Amino acid sequence: MSKKILVVEDSRAFRNYLNQIITQAGYEVLLAASYEEAELILSSKPELLCAVLDYCLPDAQDGEIIDLLLVQKQKVIVLTAMFQEDIREKMLAKGVLDYLLKDSMASVSYLLPLINRLTNNQHHKCLVVDDSITVRRHVVQLLEHQYIRTLQAENGQEAIEIIEKNPDITLVLTDHDMPVKDGITMIHELRQKIDKNQLAILGISGSDANTITARFLKAGANDFLNKPFNQEEFYCRVHQILEMKEANTELFRMANQDALTGLWNRRFLFGDACGDCERKRNIAMLDIDFFKKVNDNYGHDVGDATIVMVANILKIYFPNDVIARFGGEEFCIKADGNFDDFVTCLEKMRQRVERTPIPHQEENIQVTISIGVSNVEGNLDQQIKVADDRLYEAKGNGRNQTVYQ
Repeated sequence: MSKKILVVEDSRAFRNYLNQIITQAGYEVLLAASYEEAELILSSKPELLCAVLDYCLPDAQDGEIIDLLLVQKQKVIVLTAMFQEDIREKMLAKGVLDYLLKDSMASVSYLLPLINRLTNNQHHKCLVVDDSITVRRHVVQLLEHQYIRTLQAENGQEAIEIIEKNPDITLVLTDHDMPVKDGITMIHELRQKIDKNQLAILGISGSDANTITARFLKAGANDFLNKPFNQEEFYCRVHQILEMKEANTELFRMANQDALTGLWNRRFLFGDACGDCERKRNIAMLDIDFFKKVNDNYGHDVGDATIVMVANILKIYFPNDVIARFGGEEFCIKADGNFDDFVTCLEKMRQRVERTPIPHQEENIQVTISIGVSNVEGNLDQQIKVADDRLYEAKGNGRNQTVYQ
């Protein structure tokens, strides 16, 4: 998706200010000071994320620039120094994303988070659940106008089935009164399997019951909105929910991922589902041979590059398994499936590491790894202990090998 933003503003000082803050945020800004200049830019058919437009321009004083962009199906944010309720309502009815006043820095400070929200929305998929096709279409139109992909369901049971088939759904908007399964019952069932950090839920209902909000929230919804709703409030609620979800996701990542390699860390490995289950699974413990010599001879930068190289190869060969940086140059792989196939894949991975040099100045540095493998029944600690013993056996036998029995 494009990161180009068209800014049309006749005030040079304000235009330069918008250019500075938006560019610093990583976007490419196309600047115009008039309707005519904007037309010239649009004639090249640039792919825009959105357009930030001044309502009143020297050669288009009645919002004509807004109509020009909307006709071309662009996402429009209006910035204006004048507040008139009738104009604001008219603009929102036409389909602009937002109508912001530039009467203070506080008002303008809402602009950049809104642009970032549009960018992040492209990573979200929402399931709209309502038995009214008219309501579903309206909500879907609002969401897709802000780059949120959508799916639809007409009752709670259908919604649960869709969510099971689409694990990338991050947001659910649901009514309550529906046939087959109502919204609150659906939320109860979803929350038994999926927490608020994985799946955000916004309840939407036109019920007159004064307990409906509390019932939605107690069932596990992240927020609630009465319908018929105001478009601006709808967007504010959706944005707030997604901001919270992304913040929680980032906190989880920071707590559970290794900063250098992007792999999981020990905290995640031992906290992962079924970490303490007494069952059979495949565990591999591996580390880089003579890693201390790499650090001593070439420096810690090369040592880090070596760890990253091994981590990247692990991701290639075990994309669907739990891979953790266990500590230093040591890694752990937790996988289900056929044990012989697992060992075969480990051997291919070990040979790939051996063939992959780390360039340093005019030299190519070669490293190898040793691997210990276990599939004994027991809890994770017991299985890792067996794999670790076999790793040390591989080290004692000359390194650069896999020991699995």
